[in-house]
Amino acid sequence: MALDMGLPVNGTNALTSSFTSKKKDASTAAEENLWSAILSEVQKQGSTKLPSNKSVLVLGDNATGKTTLIAKLQGVEDPKKGSGLEYAYIDVKDEYRDDTTRLGVWILDGDPGHTNLLRYALNETNFEHTLVILTVSMTEPWAWLEQLNHWIKVLSEHIESLKLEPQEKQEARQRLITSWQSYCEVGDDLDPGSPVKRTMRNNSVDDDDLLPLTEGALTTNLGLDIVVVVTKTDYMTTLEKEYDYRDEHFDFIQQWIRRFCLQHGTSLFYTSVKEDKNCDLLYKYLTHRIYGLPFRTPALFVEKDAVLIPAGWDSLKKISILYENMQSCKAEDYYTDIISPPQSRKTVANREIEVQTEDEQTFLSRQQEILKQGGQMRGESPLRTQGSNKGMQPRTPGSGGQGSPIKVNVKPTPATPGNEGVLANFFNSLLHKKSGSPATPATPPNAPNAASTPRTNGTDGAIDKLAVRSDAAAELDRLTRSAKKEMDYSQSEC
Repeated sequence: MALDMGLPVNGTNALTSSFTSKKKDASTAAEENLWSAILSEVQKQGSTKLPSNKSVLVLGDNATGKTTLIAKLQGVEDPKKGSGLEYAYIDVKDEYRDDTTRLGVWILDGDPGHTNLLRYALNETNFEHTLVILTVSMTEPWAWLEQLNHWIKVLSEHIESLKLEPQEKQEARQRLITSWQSYCEVGDDLDPGSPVKRTMRNNSVDDDDLLPLTEGALTTNLGLDIVVVVTKTDYMTTLEKEYDYRDEHFDFIQQWIRRFCLQHGTSLFYTSVKEDKNCDLLYKYLTHRIYGLPFRTPALFVEKDAVLIPAGWDSLKKISILYENMQSCKAEDYYTDIISPPQSRKTVANREIEVQTEDEQTFLSRQQEILKQGGQMRGESPLRTQGSNKGMQPRTPGSGGQGSPIKVNVKPTPATPGNEGVLANFFNSLLHKKSGSPATPATPPNAPNAASTPRTNGTDGAIDKLAVRSDAAAELDRLTRSAKKEMDYSQSEC
């Protein structure tokens, strides 16, 4: 057949051999390209693991909920507040790459004397890897202006003290500007392949897609990613009930803090650990800003106690929508003129005087002395004072005149029931239980059967009880007669 085609046999073999050789070379090249692609993919995955050098610095006054907020992000139910500079960590998991890491958290005490500890939490080494959280509490909205300005000043002065190269500072500021310019609205959640989501997931935007900064944004650029967190927003109901706050007050507060965040290039979160509002979203947003993980929640501003404003979304035009509900105030009003500290509703005259309680043993001993003296120390009684003003002779123990506290033959009257010794027995029993030794009031010399009363176990307990009962009965009888005389005298004067 080869002769019929005019081709030599050895020519056909050479052609076949050449074709087979080219096929083998192509297969070898494809295999090499495949292995190269696999190696590059492995290297790429290895370089995109979650870094372990990221950290969060939490600043704010005392009682603004810093420790409680971080404990909520950690999943800890029983937070324990420390002092000075605290350290904690939050577990972070990347579900897309099946990777985990720990996010370090520094919490600085609100005491101004502890600001020198900032150098341990924010220094030249971790400057570009640190995100800052500024906390203010809804329990004191009138203090926001002073608190936020104070912590921004502290942070700015600390950054100036760091030995950073001018180029490094400029790169940090430009990085923050780029993140604002590259913000884009979140796409439809039903479309996981949305270009917006891919952009946010890859955390890369072309320079051609960058938008110019909005008016008033990042006029103060510290080069740090900052999130302002308003805590304890559940207290808004208390502000409405007890301090007469209305919706326009909350709109004024929101527009002011949003303009503050716009000026400093920060995000804004309203949170409530008590009602679990925006806490999970804050965790996801932190991982988005620090690690580039996806964040699909758009800005939230309808619910007054669950506001969420991502960095790069806001503008003066969007803030101006809040002006429509403000009737008694204007946006240009000074903050503390509208949101002023409440006046104390309790005056000094209405305050309850604190009563200092007397020691129990001192009180009981004093009552025992009164019983021993037959009631002589009770001269401050109003009935007795009035009686002494009418010429009544002072009563002394042992006197046999009318009204003597020691009477032998006491007949019960309707005003003096048969249990006249209850009071004396009560005090003596308390003294006996507390001190461990029974009380032994003196026995009056003219008590009946004083010498003939038998002693029990070498003690005169029976005599003491009889004397005490006689003293108590005489005192009650005297008070009754005094009260009756006073009543008769009042009637006679009328």
